[in-house]
Amino acid sequence: MSVDRTLLEQIETLQLIKMFDLLPDTLFWIKNEKHQFIYANKAFVEHQRVKSIEQVVGKTDYHFAPAHIAKQFIRDDEKILAGERVTERLEMNMNVGGHIAWYSTTKRPLYNNQGKIIGSYGITRHLEKQAMALTGLEAVKVPVDYIKEHFDQPLTIETLAQVAHLSVSALERRFKKYLKKTPKQFINDLRLEQARRLLVETTTPIAEVAEKAGFSDHSYFSKKFKQLFGELPSQFRDNYQ
Repeated sequence: MSVDRTLLEQIETLQLIKMFDLLPDTLFWIKNEKHQFIYANKAFVEHQRVKSIEQVVGKTDYHFAPAHIAKQFIRDDEKILAGERVTERLEMNMNVGGHIAWYSTTKRPLYNNQGKIIGSYGITRHLEKQAMALTGLEAVKVPVDYIKEHFDQPLTIETLAQVAHLSVSALERRFKKYLKKTPKQFINDLRLEQARRLLVETTTPIAEVAEKAGFSDHSYFSKKFKQLFGELPSQFRDNYQ
């Protein structure tokens, strides 16, 4: 069956956008080229602890998130405006209670009718709330909680499988299915987020930051940090300061 373009052309975009108000655990937003919010769904508004969308429109991430987290969001936006995409990225943000929590985020460029990028849009899901809606919750939640508590220590897939009472292959399948990552990728991303926080909040030497975040190999830490955040740890600290 071919796409009914005549019908699609009659649909107002706002009708479709408002559908995101029906997803209480999904944050949806649209930004312009200046990284300012021009639209957000109800879940996003509630997440920012404001009463109406009018208190969101025209603001940037710096109005709502800690500076080092907002900075990463803006850098992501720059990549999106250059035509890149972010898919199911694990990132740290503040939850409604004001505490740090983990989220899965997807972002895309926003094009006008002439095919020019004029902004960005995306969705974010609370990782733990997302997991609660899945079957086999304990198979995901238990190893994730274990990683959160022991990220700064040596971790093996075998240990995580034991904790979750699963085989290694079953554990890996669950992670890929529910978190879109392998256990190793999840561990690395969590460690890198912790390292980023230490680089901003402390003056701890970078080699020690790597160790505190769970990386025994400094060169490997620097390589992975640059892959995820687009610059070396030393550059990130210098640019932030």
